[in-house]
Amino acid sequence: MPEVSTWQLAAGAAVAGLALAAGAVAAAGPWDSGQRKAEKEWAAARNPVGGAHHGTPRRQDPAPAPSAPGVLAALGAPSNANANAKAAKAAPADLAQVLAPLLGVPGLGTVRTACVIDLATGKQLYGQGVFDPMTPASTIKIATSVAALSALGPDHRIPTTVLASKNAGQLTLVGGGDPSLDSAGLRTLADRTARALRERGVVSVRLAYDTSLYKGPLRHPIGRNQNLAPVSALMVGEGRSDEKSTGPVDRSPDPAGDAARAFERLLKERGIASSAAPAPGRPAAGSAPLAKVLSVPLSALVERALTNSDNDIAEALARQTAVATGEEPSFEGGGRAVTGQLAKLKLPLTGARFADGSGLNRNDRLSAGLLTALLARAADPAHPELRPVLTGLPVAGFNGTMESRYNRNSPGTGLVRAKTGTLTGVNTLAGTVVATDGRLLAFAFMAANTPSKELAQPALDRLAAALAS
Repeated sequence: MPEVSTWQLAAGAAVAGLALAAGAVAAAGPWDSGQRKAEKEWAAARNPVGGAHHGTPRRQDPAPAPSAPGVLAALGAPSNANANAKAAKAAPADLAQVLAPLLGVPGLGTVRTACVIDLATGKQLYGQGVFDPMTPASTIKIATSVAALSALGPDHRIPTTVLASKNAGQLTLVGGGDPSLDSAGLRTLADRTARALRERGVVSVRLAYDTSLYKGPLRHPIGRNQNLAPVSALMVGEGRSDEKSTGPVDRSPDPAGDAARAFERLLKERGIASSAAPAPGRPAAGSAPLAKVLSVPLSALVERALTNSDNDIAEALARQTAVATGEEPSFEGGGRAVTGQLAKLKLPLTGARFADGSGLNRNDRLSAGLLTALLARAADPAHPELRPVLTGLPVAGFNGTMESRYNRNSPGTGLVRAKTGTLTGVNTLAGTVVATDGRLLAFAFMAANTPSKELAQPALDRLAAALAS
């Protein structure tokens, strides 16, 4: 394998860094600013919101793992002399004897690539076609997330703003691209807007809505699809026909118009009439901010995108990266922005292509080596801004798209954290696992021309479980 000093350096202190993170988890509750607050929310809500189902129907076992204690305990294991000695004896050849037969099963189709690295040393423990570009499906969300966090930072929040003309007679609802805006957020914006208007003595307005932040086609090349709404800078509830729904569901063909009409109704309920139906438009000359609401932090958006494989959030992350880096916020511009950010992190991009942010586009290309390098960079204590990429990975057997992929008897349950990827004929899995000797490993397994997800997904899960056992 060619030496990739950058991600080896990134991985060099990974276990120490994650052990430190584990200490923070124990003290403050894991990932307190993020979407899940560890497995506590799993137990309390069991209501993932996402853009795709990559698993099978949910089951009732195993019991929730509060703070994943097995994972946190294992992170401290390398300090034990016996564990270190055991780790030193384990050779890549031994791992190859275990993984090669599992990778060669018919359920993984005709093209398979793989990479496993030790995050403490950056050493490759196993590889097959490590830098061969493959269609990644939803594992591309790892790359999208790393790019967004590096460009914007984990604390960034996306605004949705109301601008008012000088006499406040014309309002413009300006979409900033917040994929987490829901009905509650829109009501808050209406409350703030109505209050500000009443203070000015205004009771009737003309409402416009501005989605000009994003450029290019609204529709993904796959066309109308239950897994993704039109990619608009303004939408509420991801354009879902039922905001409380999860997984694939009918999406509005006009999410921005729907949001504006809902906002108009909310203003009317608060005593602010509209002299005409909302229409697309730019703010009047001299308009100034009147009210706004902010998204959840970017760290939480990343965790939601990864845990639930949320395509709407992933496409928003790509376009927000474009906005932050001066690229056109479109599918193509988002791809250039993601590529540019990953290049700044000196990641191995040979053959990589980012045709979208979600992985729904079959023209996307990533290698198994790039996926493990991304995970190593996220584990690097020198890049704490990238840590939500690791905390957002679903936990095998417990949450997100990995909830139903393992049962209580699997050796990988609670120890494997991985992003799933599923398209017809394409199945991928990339994440981290704590081995029995305490080492934290990063892995990526990619398969093409697979006969069915029913055969491919269990085969991928066995590969990851083998690393844990």
